Amino acid sequence: MADVTFYIFAAITLISALVMVLSPNAVNAAMAMIVSFVGTAALFVLLEAYFLAALQVLVYAGAVMVLFLFIIMLIDTDKVDRISADRVSIAAASVGAALFIVMLGSIIMSLGALPEVDLTEAAVLPEGTEGGFAFSTAAKSFGYGLFTKYMLPFQMAGFLLLVAMIGVIVVSKKYLAPGESAEGTKEGGSV
Repeated sequence: MADVTFYIFAAITLISALVMVLSPNAVNAAMAMIVSFVGTAALFVLLEAYFLAALQVLVYAGAVMVLFLFIIMLIDTDKVDRISADRVSIAAASVGAALFIVMLGSIIMSLGALPEVDLTEAAVLPEGTEGGFAFSTAAKSFGYGLFTKYMLPFQMAGFLLLVAMIGVIVVSKKYLAPGESAEGTKEGGSV
């Protein structure tokens, strides 16, 4: 039964991510991103990582998407001059290729060159303590795993959020025609 639900939630996540990328309307893309985030949270629930699932829904599907939707609503993307599609495509392809190379390097390095991080009770307990608390699904265990074994994916997610923020800045920037001031008037006269 868990396999069937995994395939259902994985399909929902991937299809909504594809709709998000291919949607010409920014609001529809943001809604598809919310569905993708909720599907990811459902996958965390299947992994019995309830804390991460709750964080996924609260932080990403809640706070971040509300921020994105407010930005999209305030920008009025139909009236913003666009950068040429060729330059955007080249930039997106180069960022994707760089991420692919980093992930490929990470996979190659993890084939035996790096030691496996031990997340047993002894690894989580502070030094000098003898059985202070049992290994559990506490936030400390998640934090330890996040900042040791999964540090590269954590940093990659931060980098992707930075790229998204830069993209919002580029989309929201108004490009002025030659000889036009910021107030929308021609130099030396009024409109």
